[in-house]
Amino acid sequence: MKIGFIGLGIMGTPMALHLANAGHQLFVHTRSQVPEAIQAAGAVRCDHAAAVAREAEVVFTMVPDTPDVEAVLFGENGVAQGIGKGKVVVDMSSISPMATKTFAKKINDLGADYIDAPVSGGEVGAKAASLTIMCGGHAAVFERIKPLLELMGKNITLVGGNGDGQTTKVANQIIVALNIAAVSEALVFASKAGADPAKVRQALMGGFAASRILEVHGERMIKRTFNPGFRIKLHQKDLNLALQGAKEIGVSLPQTANAAQLMQACAAHGMGDLDHSALVKALELMADHPVSPD
Repeated sequence: MKIGFIGLGIMGTPMALHLANAGHQLFVHTRSQVPEAIQAAGAVRCDHAAAVAREAEVVFTMVPDTPDVEAVLFGENGVAQGIGKGKVVVDMSSISPMATKTFAKKINDLGADYIDAPVSGGEVGAKAASLTIMCGGHAAVFERIKPLLELMGKNITLVGGNGDGQTTKVANQIIVALNIAAVSEALVFASKAGADPAKVRQALMGGFAASRILEVHGERMIKRTFNPGFRIKLHQKDLNLALQGAKEIGVSLPQTANAAQLMQACAAHGMGDLDHSALVKALELMADHPVSPD
């Protein structure tokens, strides 16, 4: 197939490569320079999103935030100016569920289909093609593009209509953030109490407290490896989406709000580009004690 891919960052580049390596022709556009690996895969660089949409049957977008998706789709030389009947837009960014419903309707009005398909799994999952992909849209359209999604992920679920994929991703980010906060508190407590945090983590991995977060991010906290797999500032954005949505539908998310404040503290100290496991640093500052020496 002729496939468009817009947004070739930490996540987008390996995802696009999986599509190219499967034999699909790529038409790409990104704000920065096209990565060498994408060029080597034979991708065609397009000057703008409209050109991508004119060439491709399916257009994937993977950009940071709601305004970025809106600009890519409906801004000057956006996808909407090149999209046509029978084509599909697949937004794999993590953005507002409410905005997604509006974007989908606008694309539908142009004769094209729309699937929201945010992902979980970070850079590691993107490289390994093991992402969890949460989809919203019509079942027939989902089945049509599912073989492409299977090149990038393993756990692929059609949750419901447009916007439901994004709602699922927000729920995912709530759970992940609260787990990171819990592991952070436990390891800060254990370390300041005088226990070896590495051995505490090892012991906990064999009990009911075991989790993927304790396994992966707990190790990051101990080894101080905070190079970004998923940046604090992006997770902070997702939690703000959760809190905004909670306000709109009238529910309280007190623990989510607390986790958002911890990430805000990290961002205020210049740590927004660190991995979200660095949330532990906010608690370390309050405790005046690191889990392990930097």
